[in-house]
Amino acid sequence: MIAHSVDDPFYYLHNFRQVLLWVEHRYEDLLDKHELAFIRTFSQLQAPAQALLVRMVMRKGELFRSDRLDYVEIGDTALALQPLQALGWVREPEELDLAQLFALLRKDELARCFATQLVRPRAAKHELMAQLQPLALAARSLAEWFPGCEVRILQWCLQPLCDRMRLLFFGNLYQDWSDFVLADLGLLRYEQVPFSTDSRALHYRAEVDLAMALHQCAERLEQGDDPRSILAVMEGLHSDNAWLARRHARLQFALGQQCERRGDWDLAMAVYAQCNHAQARIRQVRVLERSEQWPEAHAMALQMAAAPANALEVQALERMLPRLARKLGGPPQRRQRVAPLELIELQLPAEHAALGVEEAVRQHLALEGGQVHYVENTLFNSLFGLLCWEAVFAPVPGAFFNPFQAGPQDLHDGDFRQRRAALFERCLGRLDDGSHRQAILDCYVAKQGLQSPFVFWPMLSEQLLEQALACLPPAQLKHCFQRLLQDIRSNRAGMPDLIQFWPEQGRYRMVEVKGPGDRLQDNQLRWLAFCREHGLPVAVCHVRWSDTP
Repeated sequence: MIAHSVDDPFYYLHNFRQVLLWVEHRYEDLLDKHELAFIRTFSQLQAPAQALLVRMVMRKGELFRSDRLDYVEIGDTALALQPLQALGWVREPEELDLAQLFALLRKDELARCFATQLVRPRAAKHELMAQLQPLALAARSLAEWFPGCEVRILQWCLQPLCDRMRLLFFGNLYQDWSDFVLADLGLLRYEQVPFSTDSRALHYRAEVDLAMALHQCAERLEQGDDPRSILAVMEGLHSDNAWLARRHARLQFALGQQCERRGDWDLAMAVYAQCNHAQARIRQVRVLERSEQWPEAHAMALQMAAAPANALEVQALERMLPRLARKLGGPPQRRQRVAPLELIELQLPAEHAALGVEEAVRQHLALEGGQVHYVENTLFNSLFGLLCWEAVFAPVPGAFFNPFQAGPQDLHDGDFRQRRAALFERCLGRLDDGSHRQAILDCYVAKQGLQSPFVFWPMLSEQLLEQALACLPPAQLKHCFQRLLQDIRSNRAGMPDLIQFWPEQGRYRMVEVKGPGDRLQDNQLRWLAFCREHGLPVAVCHVRWSDTP
């Protein structure tokens, strides 16, 4: 797509036109007659009317004051509105409720509007609303609310249609028109992946409808609606589309959590039982435990332990099974002993706490020698992303479908690696023949600043990269990268906070930092166990603050 300079006053209009052309070209078979008519009618409007429409699309909400729609590049707003109103795309609402009126009018206007009903007209705006709510005022027209009001209220009527255009273009509804602006400014730059004819996020009209319905359900959950009413809507929302299935599972899991918070154990169990989320099975055991159904919880935990689905389940069951056995009156069970980690006990001056515990430890360790960096999850992910760039951004059918993707759509699918098996084998093979160093450095230069789901450019300096490649054994890197590929969503986080290099000696040490009262999280424990298993040098540093210098 062509980037437009933000110096062009109509840059936003050019971007919107491109989206419509893109959607019409790639998704014409998924558009209904109203959507096709909108695209074609829009193209025939004069530029001022087009621009005013796009301004409303890009703004929040669907109701606007006429005096807030003045734009220099558009000129006469009233003239630009005429064709939009004639088409029925913009209208003056027949009635407004009290909340809508308060969102649109200024405080002084509200004080005049309700002069005879307000006891304290000079109070804050939210207090004015509190004074009027007990009156249970019915919705009515603006003229009835406020005779002689100087402004007009305009309603943009096609936001759902334009949201569908955005969904088809981006393949989601969390990206919006600001992505164009950030790209035009050069603040976000994307890898240019070639698109094939089947490079589409959604393939059937029913999938578009389902995506919109899931989005509306998620909004209702955020607004605090009753989970039962949302679940009733979701009962018929199923699809084989991988993106929609993931979205459905995340939303279903969130609904299960909301049921748990409400103590609705039966409904939580029913929701989790139908959910494909990675944590849904373990939450079922937890719900049974929290509702004191010990035998059922123990039986389910034993069944899961026989065939755990992932490392998260293994870890959770190691805690749950002994606890549940005790609840059933069984003998105490010893937890499996593991080899101890290297521990560092530090007592640092209390004034160093202002630095943050990680930075305070980093500075202390640097005094002992070596080069110490705060990296947490950024370094190993970045090295993986640079080495495997060609595999991650391979033009696999359906993985890329718009120019604003930081990564492939199927990144968290179970077959992500398999669909690119030969490419990943070639990339990881460079760790065996020693060519990985140059490949990583070349990619660091060639792809500098491009969006990636793995590479953290602000944290990745040339110095850090050189030290890492000098000190990190390729065999250990390969173990880390293979673990990452086993479960990208879970394993890309939890890595130690600091890394200490001794370039002259070609060695390193990772350090997980814990301040007073802090404890190791589950994903951190899993990474530490992995490091112990594969011989990666790692230590856990416990910090206490001292008032004495």
